[in-house]
Amino acid sequence: MPASTPLTSIAPNLWMITYPLKTLGVDLNRNVTILRLASGKLIIHSTAPFSPQDVAAVSQLGDPEWIVDTLLRHDTFAAEGREAFPAASYLAPDGFATDLDFPIGTLIPPPADWDGEVEVASVDGAPDMGEIVFYHRPSQTLIVADLLVNFAESEGLWAEILLRAATVGAEHEPGMTRPFKMAIKDELAFVASMRKILAWDFDRIVVGHGDVIVSGGKAKLRKTLHSAGYEDL
Repeated sequence: MPASTPLTSIAPNLWMITYPLKTLGVDLNRNVTILRLASGKLIIHSTAPFSPQDVAAVSQLGDPEWIVDTLLRHDTFAAEGREAFPAASYLAPDGFATDLDFPIGTLIPPPADWDGEVEVASVDGAPDMGEIVFYHRPSQTLIVADLLVNFAESEGLWAEILLRAATVGAEHEPGMTRPFKMAIKDELAFVASMRKILAWDFDRIVVGHGDVIVSGGKAKLRKTLHSAGYEDL
């Protein structure tokens, strides 16, 4: 299956490919982010139904060294991702897709090769999600899976109704999905981890589903958390 959009440059050494992901007739998108380290090695953030053309385009950017999934529920295309980049090390949260027949390494702690360029932090308090977020220090970019979604403009009334029903937040603003909010079982742990993430110096946010938040990302994440009931963040 070809990518729905071409490989798009977001910032120096940071690219994205967006794939279709249909749910109840609405395309929620699945964003794959590619990070290139100073060494030329690539981190492929999230798996998807990569076409041979996608593999070739990504491989032209550098050496695909790691492919990662950062949410326990993001195993849909794990096998396809491994098949597309068989030489890459596969990293994911602990407990990820235990039925897969290839080795999966841990994301915490991250590989030493990432030091000074990419940091990771777990979103605690929501064990069913197990999300791990990335911070690309050179471009001041936060990369998330389902912690935050950003559908600025929906297409059609049904899409509008579905997205509003599924998301906590202001209309046409970044928001937290209701399933994610319901998955938070330990609010103290969640707040502590969000304080750690908010301490990073990021401006841009790449979300797993929806549009890139080009600027003002930290303020928008904080506003989303306030809308979800975490006013002290």
